[in-house]
Amino acid sequence: MPNNEFETNPAAGGTGDIDLSQFDEDYTNAPIEERDFEDIPDGKYQVNVERVELTKSKTAGNPMLKWTLRILAPHCRGRLLWRYNVLASKDQIKWLKNDLHTCGLDLDKLSDLSANLEKLLNVKLEINKRTRGENENVYLNKRIELAEGVEEYDPGSVSDIPF
Repeated sequence: MPNNEFETNPAAGGTGDIDLSQFDEDYTNAPIEERDFEDIPDGKYQVNVERVELTKSKTAGNPMLKWTLRILAPHCRGRLLWRYNVLASKDQIKWLKNDLHTCGLDLDKLSDLSANLEKLLNVKLEINKRTRGENENVYLNKRIELAEGVEEYDPGSVSDIPF
């Protein structure tokens, strides 16, 4: 039984009975603050997998795994990067399988992915970000294991990372 306090209008994507007119003047007078974030430079980063979701690509509607990655180190800490695995060819499926393996998730069949997405959350990775023209690509290099009891990545604690 739905809780009336949180009922929404699914067609509109929000609640239909909330009157926002009381905020109209404040909204009209609120300045728009320009935010000019520098692009995240190309290079190696240590990240945490914040979110993964199965969705569809905007252009062709192909199945896609969307990764949200939060940078832990060495710079741009707290900023987000995204990786997209579109599933439209054998090569793309092979790349996804390798990405999942890098994260420690080995599946017998791809159809098991949706039931195992939570196993990808909070995985720490070393990634490489590269830009070619207008395209940004994020490559998953390797999984980073933190020492027991350590909650944040310390690049000085891993000897094979050249930072």
